[in-house]
Amino acid sequence: QREFTQKKTFTSWINSILAKHTPPYVVSDLYTDIQQGHLLLDLLEVLSGQHLPREKGFNTFQCRSNIENALTFLKSRSLKLINIHVADIIEGKPSIVLGLIWTIIFHFHIEELARTLACTYNQPSPACSNAADSSPKASRSAKKSAKIKERWKMSATKALLLWAKEQCSLHGSVSVTDFKSSWRSGLAFLAIIQTLRPGLVDLEKAKARSNKENLKEAFRIAELELNIPRLLEPEDVDVVNPDEKSIMTYVAQFLQYSKNLPESEEDMQEKVREAMGWLAAQEKKLAKLLEETENETYYQKYKEMMSFMETFNQEKIPFLPVLSSKRDEAELSEGQQQMREEWDKVISQINEWKARLDQMLPSPLDSIEAWLQEVERLQAEDLPDLQDPFKAMSVFREIIVIFKGLMDCFDPHLDALQSFKNEDEKNMPLVLPEKLEEMKRRLFSNIRSTNLSTFLDYHYGLCSAIDNEVKLKLNVWDVKYGAKESVESLLENW
Repeated sequence: QREFTQKKTFTSWINSILAKHTPPYVVSDLYTDIQQGHLLLDLLEVLSGQHLPREKGFNTFQCRSNIENALTFLKSRSLKLINIHVADIIEGKPSIVLGLIWTIIFHFHIEELARTLACTYNQPSPACSNAADSSPKASRSAKKSAKIKERWKMSATKALLLWAKEQCSLHGSVSVTDFKSSWRSGLAFLAIIQTLRPGLVDLEKAKARSNKENLKEAFRIAELELNIPRLLEPEDVDVVNPDEKSIMTYVAQFLQYSKNLPESEEDMQEKVREAMGWLAAQEKKLAKLLEETENETYYQKYKEMMSFMETFNQEKIPFLPVLSSKRDEAELSEGQQQMREEWDKVISQINEWKARLDQMLPSPLDSIEAWLQEVERLQAEDLPDLQDPFKAMSVFREIIVIFKGLMDCFDPHLDALQSFKNEDEKNMPLVLPEKLEEMKRRLFSNIRSTNLSTFLDYHYGLCSAIDNEVKLKLNVWDVKYGAKESVESLLENW
């Protein structure tokens, strides 16, 4: 049932995208049509706006070449294609084909949309500053590794869910907690429609109707009034365990619709003025707080910082749509540019404050915090993508030695953190319990749980570099001496 639903949903989504292709293309059977490779290339060209190399024919070699071109393009965008091989796509294996299409949907559709929500919901999007996050950590590198991209996948899902919750929360009892059973009654779809286009839905009447009636009504209104393609049918959702990926794909279209809603220039300018006023007030408040806590204990300084961040994160919510809109610098008006600069300035000051507080931690917490940040920085760095395999091998070996050296300190730091006595000679706490819990969470959740997978990533990079070096040598050998049979003949003659 799940495979059937995904095939139907993904096919409808692909057809809605390929309707923009010249000439338009319609998929009749996903497993069969994908085997030639042209479908994949057409889809990726529409989604990326790029022209991709392709073979025009349909023989086995040309189909294989087209699929390889599509997969190479996806890998160039740092997408992990786990267990997705050309041969399986040529055979039209359902699980592989659906896995590939879901990867494309998630990256080009859901991630791209959720990226605009990242700052709003404190998710670590590569496109926005993580300094708005309430956790007191230093800024990370802008370049995101494959590991970070995996974490971002979870965050993109969470951001989309939080957006859906926000739309539904305006209508009382409509609750959304997941992309499964929360949507079965159809009320969540109707609530989102009512938020986006007030007056199209009567939620009170809907509460007295059956699940299938509500789903049918929601899909009908979305298609006719919002021009949202009908990817699902009531029987796909009104089941015990609806397919999460299919529902996410459909819900993301409502987010796309909300992003396309027009906003007058006058309204935007007013919002920018309000945001600028709020940012100026935050800067003054922060400066005053730093001055007032100059001679306070670390405990008191951190407590004041936590209080400031809690208020800051609450007060920023009304301004986040304007602060995070039009992320492309070229699209910003002069007022928006000034607002962006002011926002970056405030965030920078907050990060500097957090960094100074981390350095003031009592021993041995200060060294543990520095170690945590160093490991997190290394995990966040992009894996080297060097053209020279020999150089890549050297770089990966160096990274592995550095990471292993850092991880050798894991147990001592863990013991020190767990045995830390959090009180001074007057039996007063040295550090806020929240800070200790945050450090433990990072140690266990962020580092211990990802230690092995990070090592595997580095070793995979090393093995790939060795593999490329071997292939390079073999190619040179093949050019110089010919095929295996030619070498055997040379050896015999010699």
